[in-house]
Amino acid sequence: MKGNGMDVAIVKSLPDLTRAPVGDTPADILSFAVGAWHQGKRVALATLVDIRGGAARALGAHVAISGDGRFCGYVSGGCVEAAVAAEALQAMEEGRDRIAHFGDGSPFFDIVLPCGGGISVAIHVVRDVAPLEAVLGRLEAREAAGLRYCHERQSLAIAEVPSRPGPQGADFLTVYRPLTRVVISGRGAEAEAVARMAAASGWVVERTDDARFTKSVPLDGFTACVLLHHDLDAEQGMLDIALRSPSFYIGALGSTRTHRRREEMLWAAGHSKADIARIKAPIGMFGPTRDAQSLAISVVADIAACRLATSG
Repeated sequence: MKGNGMDVAIVKSLPDLTRAPVGDTPADILSFAVGAWHQGKRVALATLVDIRGGAARALGAHVAISGDGRFCGYVSGGCVEAAVAAEALQAMEEGRDRIAHFGDGSPFFDIVLPCGGGISVAIHVVRDVAPLEAVLGRLEAREAAGLRYCHERQSLAIAEVPSRPGPQGADFLTVYRPLTRVVISGRGAEAEAVARMAAASGWVVERTDDARFTKSVPLDGFTACVLLHHDLDAEQGMLDIALRSPSFYIGALGSTRTHRRREEMLWAAGHSKADIARIKAPIGMFGPTRDAQSLAISVVADIAACRLATSG
């Protein structure tokens, strides 16, 4: 007997579903899958591979499911994850990958996406966690990683990093990028407020008063440099290193008049106009702000928007 495409006899034998208290970053989700595997549990990784109309999550979003019924991650706004986990448990029971459709074009008439669209989710029964561990290793080293899923061979493999997740022939490629790291140079209420808000956003936050920090931890393309000094001389060393780095965001405190003086100083120090143009000053998405909390909101929003724009 079957209902909605699921074998009722198998469903009755499956464990109860429980959302695990795990974050929803790619590293969190893959770490959950790898951890469950090493605990001797069966594991499945569900990936959002097709969107019809609107959707709450981007292609490549994951849900990881453990054979004991625990799951984490999102492929929608929260309305189909339990159904995805149930499908994954059945796939693990049968030992075969499957594609599940939800919303528009789905056999699940009782699962409707609020956005009115539809999604397809590839559910892979994990047989080898080495590719997932390789992705986690690259993220730990603050490097981007690519993962190829082949439904025909029911396999995962490390791949060249694509510009964005999506189908490639019969396969599906997912891209993973390190967490945003925010290096904050400066003291006072503004620096404290930005640090708190950036940490609350789940980002890696580093504080420094001078340029020595960047010599031991190189700035990378997933790092935002935030300079919150009220004295141009105090920021000069950090700003010089930031401009020579691939940091995706460089912002500096100060008025338009102050920034003109900053530009003159940087030009005299040998920086090109293209380099100087990378500086967001006055810093933040909106302004002027008159208190530290408003400045922090403005800066964090600006960094998030810039990261989205540069990540594709």
